[in-house]
Amino acid sequence: MMKRPDVVETLIGAEQILICPTVAGELLAGFKSGNRERSNRQIWEKFLDNPATKEVGIDTETAEFYAEIFRNLRGNGTPIPTNDMWIAACAFQQGVPVYTLDAHFRQIDGLLLVPV
Repeated sequence: MMKRPDVVETLIGAEQILICPTVAGELLAGFKSGNRERSNRQIWEKFLDNPATKEVGIDTETAEFYAEIFRNLRGNGTPIPTNDMWIAACAFQQGVPVYTLDAHFRQIDGLLLVPV
């Protein structure tokens, strides 16, 4: 059963969805930890085949964004999980907002978030 049909509807209607390796890794780890890995992987593969979905990489430019995020959060005394900083760094690099239910991202100054 789908827990968040509103999320699915938003993704289906999106003109473009960028996926970075960190997001892919978190999803795949969740699949492996659950009891529906096979069906989740099938959905994932279909999602990646969608023309609106584009995979983006992580490079040294991304690392510069990550370092800035890390420094700012540390200076503010508001650390967040490392993966979230990498996801935000990818978003900054690509100039796109993050669509997330995770409140950690609100701690990152200047990060655009899609309202959920």
